[in-house]
Amino acid sequence: MGKWLGTPEHVLFDVAGGVARITLNKPEKRNAMSPEMLEELRLALLEADDLTSVNVIVLKGAGKDFCAGYDLAGAYAGRAAEAAGGERAYRSSAQTFDDDCWGMERNLDRLTTILDIHKPVIAQVQGNCVAGGIDLAMLCDIVIAADDAKIGYPATRANGTPPINMWFYHLGPQWAKRMLLTGDIISGLDAARIGLVLDAVPADELEAEVEALAAKMATIDSDLLSVNKRIVNLAFELAGGRTLQRLATELDARGHLAQGPRRTKFKKDIAELGLKGAIKERDAPFGDGRVRPRYLEPR
Repeated sequence: MGKWLGTPEHVLFDVAGGVARITLNKPEKRNAMSPEMLEELRLALLEADDLTSVNVIVLKGAGKDFCAGYDLAGAYAGRAAEAAGGERAYRSSAQTFDDDCWGMERNLDRLTTILDIHKPVIAQVQGNCVAGGIDLAMLCDIVIAADDAKIGYPATRANGTPPINMWFYHLGPQWAKRMLLTGDIISGLDAARIGLVLDAVPADELEAEVEALAAKMATIDSDLLSVNKRIVNLAFELAGGRTLQRLATELDARGHLAQGPRRTKFKKDIAELGLKGAIKERDAPFGDGRVRPRYLEPR
């Protein structure tokens, strides 16, 4: 396709009107991210950043969902196969603490391309934006969500902690803890109210809202967009943001070693019920698991 991307299988890429649109394209799996998708996403971002015809990038998901997280089915299947006695030539799964850190650091390297490229990235979020999906969205420069989007990190209930952790920088300490200590889900509308996303609009207006913002930004010279993005990102780095991302991957690996009853039951349920059944059991005690901020005025 171009200098960087080649012919992708997991993302769509097109350019028009100074805007590159990168679409996660596995709607049948709710755009769950595999290593292959993450690598294609990285290359698509680099392609857009290199093209002189592009000033702004829009990142979205095909189908009903933005992204439902990492492709855990593939990851757990790989671990099960190796646990059965298969030998491995590469670190293809997390058999040791260092393996786990190493694998997540590779994901970190791919995803933080969003921070490193010079051109601004707008996330267009609809449907499920959970677990790794919110990792991805919160790395973007601006997030616009459908008001009925479902946003959160339920995996903190039994799996670990976000290996890419931008929660504090978007929400401050109390709301970050409120979300992470329960794994609850917040609507796109309430996410805008607390500052997790920039704004929320009715789902049928989402694309038009994002396209209008992208078109406005695309009228500005790319060099000027770059200096303004990078000065804000430098402030984030001076506040420890980049260092925290490396620490978060190691703390997630530490969380994966937890031996408490919730974690132990989740691993047992995977073996007995499969991944979907284990997630259903994990989330059952939390009811609908929705955050409903009461003190904020309705919009």
